[in-house]
Amino acid sequence: MPIYEYECHNCGKQCEVFQKINEEPLTSCVDCGGHMHKMVSRTSFILKGSGWYVTDYASPDRKKAQDTDSKPAVKPETKSETTASTVETAAKT
Repeated sequence: MPIYEYECHNCGKQCEVFQKINEEPLTSCVDCGGHMHKMVSRTSFILKGSGWYVTDYASPDRKKAQDTDSKPAVKPETKSETTASTVETAAKT
């Protein structure tokens, strides 16, 4: 049975309620009698580990693209070279 979160407009109380999907949503607060509204919350359902299309059944090109996306981008270091002409120009100024 899903857990739904509600919040009261009057007192600000938040509560979690086990309800069937086909049940009517709560409309009044148990404490103050104010109007309750259903909140949108994160799901606790997370796909982790192996056995999913992305980790086990994806094409080699897709796996390669995911590997490059997951690695942090490293910028190559640029070294400024000092030539004899730039040293002479800097010394004259």
